[in-house]
Amino acid sequence: MASKTPHQNVSFPSKGQTAHGYLAMPEEGKGPGVIVIQEWWGLTDHIRDVADRLAAEGFVALAPDLMGGWITHDGAEAAQMMSDLPAEAGAELLAGAVDYLLSLEAVTSEKVGTIGFCMGGGFVLALAAQQGEKIAAAVPFYGVGQAVPQSYAGVRARIQGHYAEADGFYPVEKARAQEQQIREESGADVTFYYYDAPHAFHNDENPTGNYRPEQARLAWSRAVDFLKQNVS
Repeated sequence: MASKTPHQNVSFPSKGQTAHGYLAMPEEGKGPGVIVIQEWWGLTDHIRDVADRLAAEGFVALAPDLMGGWITHDGAEAAQMMSDLPAEAGAELLAGAVDYLLSLEAVTSEKVGTIGFCMGGGFVLALAAQQGEKIAAAVPFYGVGQAVPQSYAGVRARIQGHYAEADGFYPVEKARAQEQQIREESGADVTFYYYDAPHAFHNDENPTGNYRPEQARLAWSRAVDFLKQNVS
């Protein structure tokens, strides 16, 4: 059953409304900004942990809450929550999150990085396409869902994708075609990595039993290095 997330600790304006999320600060008290975009499960312990891990690497990490405070570990319930989230509404909330993060004195970068998983990976690509120069680096992990763009012409960020060879939600052939489409339509620097793993292999909370520690560690190290190189 769905329950309320315990991880909201900040609020910010978004399209005339108030949005919420989880903000993780580095020990130094300042650093480049990164947006962390959740899976269809909501603002879970895992997404909070991802933000905390980025903060430990020196980033100011903001995980916006796209599900109105709800979390679940039931697949059917998560699918319904995702389908109830219009792509436009999610993109608007995330645009507000970008502006909020860039407004913080603690954020030392002029642009932000983005990283997201599953549904959040789709929103990572949407945000890069819609926000253009505000996004320095975009890291989708097996991005799927309603927000995956039709066009990548607006992308100005460098993109590093992490996709699964045995992904039942987003077949690897589609991922390879997406990689080429982004490259052709945006002219951006694009690198996709493909792993011998199923969908959601990075999620160590493991709600679907798909966590693969070795592949997750490799993908994470690549993603962190990429963000450090491109968001400053």
